[in-house]
Amino acid sequence: METRYNAKDVEARWHSAWAEKNSFAPSGKGEPFSVVIPPPNVTGALHLGHALNDGTLPP
Repeated sequence: METRYNAKDVEARWHSAWAEKNSFAPSGKGEPFSVVIPPPNVTGALHLGHALNDGTLPP
């Protein structure tokens, strides 16, 4: 077992497995949805970009 995370190998392996199972294709089931604001960034600190992308600010 490697002692450090090797993103290049791990991500490539998972991507291949998901692509083989067609995991990236929509199922067509359920109601459509969208994510208006992305999850918090790594620092956890909100910034002006979060508010601008939210779409709920008055004109």
